[in-house]
Amino acid sequence: MTADEQPGANSGMIQRHARQRLVSILAGPIWIGASVLIMRFWFRYRIEDVEAVRARYRALRAQSDGPILVCANHLTLVDSFLIAWAFGGPGYWLTHPDELPWNTPERTNFGKTWIARALIYVAKCIPITRGGAREDVGDVLERVKHLMERGETALIFPEAGRSRSGRVEESSAAWGVGRIVGAHPQCRVLCVYMRGRQQETWGDFPARGDTLDVSLACIEPKSDAKGVRRSRDLAQQIVRQLMNMEAAHFEARGESASAAAAGEAR
Repeated sequence: MTADEQPGANSGMIQRHARQRLVSILAGPIWIGASVLIMRFWFRYRIEDVEAVRARYRALRAQSDGPILVCANHLTLVDSFLIAWAFGGPGYWLTHPDELPWNTPERTNFGKTWIARALIYVAKCIPITRGGAREDVGDVLERVKHLMERGETALIFPEAGRSRSGRVEESSAAWGVGRIVGAHPQCRVLCVYMRGRQQETWGDFPARGDTLDVSLACIEPKSDAKGVRRSRDLAQQIVRQLMNMEAAHFEARGESASAAAAGEAR
């Protein structure tokens, strides 16, 4: 039985997903190429050791056909584009479109004009209104679960927004990511910690010309709890992994995360 044949599957949602996926693939040479050119030559960003990051991502994808959910820390509006660029170049995404993660941007940030709405439509975005109606949030989560059942990849920011402290915070873990992981017993979670070397706190964009460090860790969260408690437990496991990766990031740069945060607060 395929995902599309599952009892209870929302046929309208399935058709919307298939339509958006097709449009995104057809428009890929334009929006993927333009995105990379802007990041590389307009903003002059650089991913440190990018070939190693890409090789690791491909190896993780090749290890299993099971669902994989990408969960990352969140500091800027363009994190999803930067993570996609870190995972692969334009040629790879055009030939492996289903490995290019879908993502769930905040609707109020990108849905103000029809041009913005069109751009995020072709760029594999499923807008979500954080704190919005439970039914609307539930529809987005159901769609993410559906695309993972199809073997596609999704990117979620488990803190449900850009960190106002500039640091990963366990208290900000949103239960929605736990609900998605809990729906797939064999789901792997690829945790991504990304930070520009000039990035001191949250913002709209990394500093122009910045170099971004990217680290990856694949985990399989488990929980014996039930219901909402289970979702929260799974989400907190993911956020704690990101906190550990953040500590390792600052340790590698010769400072502790707490000391760096205290220095920025002064």
